[in-house]
Amino acid sequence: MDLAVLAGVLSTGLFAMSYLPMLVKAARTKDLSSYSLGNLAITNLGNLVHSLYVFSLPAGPIWFLHTFYLVASGLMLGWFLRYRSAWRHPRVASPDRAEAAELEAVP
Repeated sequence: MDLAVLAGVLSTGLFAMSYLPMLVKAARTKDLSSYSLGNLAITNLGNLVHSLYVFSLPAGPIWFLHTFYLVASGLMLGWFLRYRSAWRHPRVASPDRAEAAELEAVP
């Protein structure tokens, strides 16, 4: 493995690791309110167009990195569209019975 391929493998791993906390948090909280639909849509469109270039190159670390970006940006757009009503209209938590009894007991 030459130095250029090694650098590609290492940088691909670093870029992928830098995205993972964002993806995990978005999946866990389902709160993507800090993202904009326009940005996510343009990111996905740009990744799709860029795919024409990347996949014309010989297979290598760039294929993995670009595929990771395609999946990550697709997930973020999908989650944004799926969960936006949940953070636009949050449910008001109803008090449980013990809390309701305490609230009724307060004069």
